[in-house]
Amino acid sequence: MCLFCKIINGEIPSNKELEDDNFLAFHDINPKAPVHILVIPKKHIESFNDVNAKTMASATPFIQKLVKKLNIDKSGYRVITNIGDNGGQEVKHLHFHVLGGSKLKWGHFTDSDPKGSF
Repeated sequence: MCLFCKIINGEIPSNKELEDDNFLAFHDINPKAPVHILVIPKKHIESFNDVNAKTMASATPFIQKLVKKLNIDKSGYRVITNIGDNGGQEVKHLHFHVLGGSKLKWGHFTDSDPKGSF
């Protein structure tokens, strides 16, 4: 069982922010912004490559409700999902990072060399 499935099952504690029948939102233990919440489906889905349209359609209103609760819906936020090793996916369970609470920079490519990719 993966780490996020254990969190869903209550085997590992989390700082929950919002929950419904299909999704759980909790604070990231290694935040990259003043607001850094992970949104995960309660059904194990390995990555974005494996998700169906119905799950994505229900994720949208859940995340919209979350950002309103966090009071970042007007100021702005970022929703990110990492896919696979090169995409930075560390836990093989679909999850969305919701980041906000300040002006977000775009500096996460500083350790890559795009010239080596072509």
